[in-house]
Parts: sequence; structure tokens; C-alpha cells
Amino acid sequence: MDIKAVTAIARQELIINIRNRWTLVFALIFGVLVLAISYFGLVTAGQMGFQGFARTSASLLNLVLYAIPLVALMMGTLSFTSEKGASELLFSQPVTRTEILLGKLLGLFASILTATLVGFGLAGIVIALNAGSEGSLRYPLFVGLSLLLALIFLSIAAFVSALCQRKAKAFGVALSLWFFFVLFYDLFVIGVTFLLKERTANVFIFVSLFGNPVDMVRVASLMVLDGKEMFGLAGAALLRFFGGETKSILLLLSALALWIIAPFLLARALLRRQDI
Repeated sequence: MDIKAVTAIARQELIINIRNRWTLVFALIFGVLVLAISYFGLVTAGQMGFQGFARTSASLLNLVLYAIPLVALMMGTLSFTSEKGASELLFSQPVTRTEILLGKLLGLFASILTATLVGFGLAGIVIALNAGSEGSLRYPLFVGLSLLLALIFLSIAAFVSALCQRKAKAFGVALSLWFFFVLFYDLFVIGVTFLLKERTANVFIFVSLFGNPVDMVRVASLMVLDGKEMFGLAGAALLRFFGGETKSILLLLSALALWIIAPFLLARALLRRQDI
């Protein structure tokens, strides 16, 4: 594999997203949302003012789990199903399809990475100046897990685009996957457990955790943020099976890595067979 070719494609993809202002828009949205949640997070309790990093991160968790997969799927699908003329020009160059796929994936991730670091970073500075630095070590870990989730859904977007080829169909499938993983998956798991015996249901709940990267990032984030009381059934089952957070987090990170690699390999296999 030619690393220079991959780097050049990734750089071009990043430049395209910056010129299209996607990166700047997302950076602004992330920054504003972090500051708003930090400042207005306790308004229902009759309090206003900047919260510390730990409370802000916990409040941001659900927002990240909803927004990051959607942003990654939409950006990835838009890029991997680009206009036919642009695709033909790129694939006619003396580079392999694997290099093109990897370069575009890394370029898209660099775009989301830039937006996330700028938005969360500037907001973090404001929070530190107003609420102190207590819990600040957990904040970058939470941001890192958010970026891992973005990379997973970029990889899924690459697979969906290679599978569907047409932009409209790819967007439809990508949105369906977002609804499934973010909204419907937990309801499906709960519904199945009602049909199983208690011991089988406990095993199924544990195994089901690894079928949804959103749930894995949620559980890992709560471990990082010390939010054990909000784990849910799958997180509690994970701790019961492994008896500690360190082993549980390592297992979750390994499973998340597989969620990055598997869709990428499937996308590469499909792309190699296509006549572009």
C-alpha cells in the first residue's frame, strides 16, 4: 500500500470538507451545544451557570450518541457516493481501490476530528475558566470515545455506499441504520428478553451489547464518567460477567475496533468487484 497516495487522498478529502464549510459548521454547532448544556444544564433545578467537566460530559452523552452517528453517516454517504465524473477521475488514477477507500475514510475522520477538537476544545477552555478544572481528565476520554463512534459510522457509511452505489438509496439505508442503532435496537432487545427464560435472557442481554456500537460507547462513557447508576441492563451484565471496569473497558474497545474493521473490509471487497 502506498502511504503517500493514501495521505494525498485524505488531505484532499479534508480540504473539500473545509471548503464546503461542513467542518466549520460542525465545530460551531458542537461548541455552542457544549456551552449551552454546561450553562443551562441545571435550569430545571432552578440553577444557572457553568457546570464542571464531569457533569457537562454526562449531560452531553445522549446528545453525542444521537448526533455523532448521524453526522458521520451523512458525511460518509455523501463522500463515498460522489458524482460519477469525480469518481471516474479518481479511480482512473494509478492508485488501488483500497488506497482510495482508506484515504477518503481518513480524510472524513480528520474533518470530524477537527470539528470535534475545535468545538469541544474551545468550549472546554470556557468551562475551565468559569467552573474550574475538576474532572477535566475525564472530558478528553469522553471526547475520544465520541471520535471512536464517529469512525465506526464512517466505516459503516463506506460499506453502505459500496453496497447501494446510488446516492438516494445509500442515504435511505444510512438513515434506516441510524434509526435502528440509536432508537430501535434497545426496544428490540427488551422485547426479545420477554420471550426468553431468565438465565437465557441475561446471556442474551450481555451478548446484545456487542451488536450495537452506540450502546458500547454509552457503557464505556458511563464507566469513564463514573455513572454506574445509569448503566442499564447491558452494562450491568457486562460488569457482572467480568467483575471490573478495566477488563470491561478493554473488551468494549476491542469490540469497537472490530466494528471499524469489519465494515471497512466488506466495503473494500464490494468495491473491488464493481465496474466503475
